[in-house]
Amino acid sequence: MNLEHIQKIIEEAGHIRVSATREEYETAEYLVRECEAMSIPARIEAFPVPVTEIHEAHLWADGTEIPCTGYELCGSGTVEAPLVYLPAVDAVGLTKVKDRIVLLDTRITTFDYQDMLDAGALGFITYDGDVKWPDRDIDLKELRSFTALGRKVLCVNVNAKDAVELVKALPVVKISIEQTESEGASHNVIAEIPGKTDEWIILSAHYDSRPTSPGVYDNLTGCIGILSILEELKKTAPNRYGIRACFVGSEERGLLGSKAYVRDHEQELAKAVLNINIDMIGAIMGRLVGACSCEQSAVELIRAYALEQGVSIRVMQRTMSSDSSAFADKGVPAISFGKMAPHSQAVIHCRYDTKDVVSAKQIQEDAAFITGFASRLANAAVLPISRKIPDNIKKSLDEYFFRVRKSEQA
Repeated sequence: MNLEHIQKIIEEAGHIRVSATREEYETAEYLVRECEAMSIPARIEAFPVPVTEIHEAHLWADGTEIPCTGYELCGSGTVEAPLVYLPAVDAVGLTKVKDRIVLLDTRITTFDYQDMLDAGALGFITYDGDVKWPDRDIDLKELRSFTALGRKVLCVNVNAKDAVELVKALPVVKISIEQTESEGASHNVIAEIPGKTDEWIILSAHYDSRPTSPGVYDNLTGCIGILSILEELKKTAPNRYGIRACFVGSEERGLLGSKAYVRDHEQELAKAVLNINIDMIGAIMGRLVGACSCEQSAVELIRAYALEQGVSIRVMQRTMSSDSSAFADKGVPAISFGKMAPHSQAVIHCRYDTKDVVSAKQIQEDAAFITGFASRLANAAVLPISRKIPDNIKKSLDEYFFRVRKSEQA
């Protein structure tokens, strides 16, 4: 893909694209047009997602209101209790949460949430941003169903600057939220290039963004990478393996788009020989990485190709916090590529994820490497990666999807 085309996509689609919103759907339509311009048929597939309208969300500390956003899907009501700051959800920390509202340094995860409720916690406060940043933005977060497991308590999110002041004071805090929950729709975009066989390589990248983020780096760049692969493989079609591109929605809410795809296409997954996922490339600074949720031979294969191409890349066998995990969890070997930038150079999930932290030239170079690798596999006489998920990756996936605690399989 030429530089002008890459820059055009950045300018036209580099805006906030939150799950189940008009902007997300319009971006899905945009991706369809991009595929059809290459004479590649594409379609939009809807899938249900929970949505909510928050009418009010308030946080008071000793009677003074603190700016906050209420967690979507955490329910409605009011709760008041002394604040406790918990830097770690461990055995010691759990002794401190009874009849308290808990301020956490981390996101709310399934086992921590359930443990704190069992220990008597009444509500939760999280924070984002950075005390050094000039803005006071507050991201809109969600109490995910696989975290709540039917047990809802009120949760709010604040800016990091206010979190510091709350920890200094440890006041009595009061949370009040009113919201209406319902069902909405998010969308995946599916594009296909048939091959000489009835087996497929699935390409994936999410196109949604966080509520405060234009999402250029995370993950419009990944979508450009997938479009670049499609452009090249269309030229050599039919390749030995068919190519199915999945631009997935609602990744930022817990891989909802890729989970919907593997659920709705479960019978077809037997013909999926590999998933190649792209999540964030093109950062001006940083290092290309590859995470292989498949056999170790894939790691060596990528390393050898990188040496041939003169590309520096760190490759490992591991589970990635991206859509590749949804495919690997259903038995499809998966490789996830990304360009990991230093935090001081590019950040995600906030207003600073803009076109300024990426370059069209770097996107082109990163995409070219992944495209070359994908092209080799698409035309391999025999795919050099077996359709087997190793036991260590299965263990990691069980932990990632909170089916087991890490200690249970230690």
